[in-house]
Amino acid sequence: MSLNATARVLPRPAAPAKAPERRLRPVERPAERRKPKLAYALIALGGALAIGAAQIALSLAITQDSFTLAGLSSQQRELNLRTHALQEELTGLSSPQLLASNAANLGMVVAGSASYLRLSDGAVFGAGTGAEWYSTVDPNGAGAVSNALLPGAAAEEAPPVTEDGAASTTSDLPPSITDGLPSPTTR
Repeated sequence: MSLNATARVLPRPAAPAKAPERRLRPVERPAERRKPKLAYALIALGGALAIGAAQIALSLAITQDSFTLAGLSSQQRELNLRTHALQEELTGLSSPQLLASNAANLGMVVAGSASYLRLSDGAVFGAGTGAEWYSTVDPNGAGAVSNALLPGAAAEEAPPVTEDGAASTTSDLPPSITDGLPSPTTR
């Protein structure tokens, strides 16, 4: 025999695999259903009611806040309008035209030319004479331009009266352009 010879092992047939035993069997009696707990149902219902009540309360609070905000906004708008009106009145009362008119009503006059005094040596430059008894400027005269911001000047003037005694109702609005632009008639 040779040393290189080895014993040959023949394969054995495998044993048949056993099928697992089935554990299925017919139901003899249905499983007993557990009774739901009443406490869990009451807690869930109470939680839903609490959430609904909270939503209603928040909605009412927000609605009330919006009414309060609207009231404060209208009050702020009124105060802004009043502030604007008072600012216009203050502007009219502090105007140079009102100052000149009040000075003329008190008997003050405007001098013809200005005079200047140099403080270093006391020299007088200009006319150096006093004002005359009449003013060179009459703020209340016929040439005076009215100021709508001055008190008493806001009174509306009467509309011009036509020959037949009716008040004229001409407006300062531009002509209507629905029929085209107005143009002069030429020959």
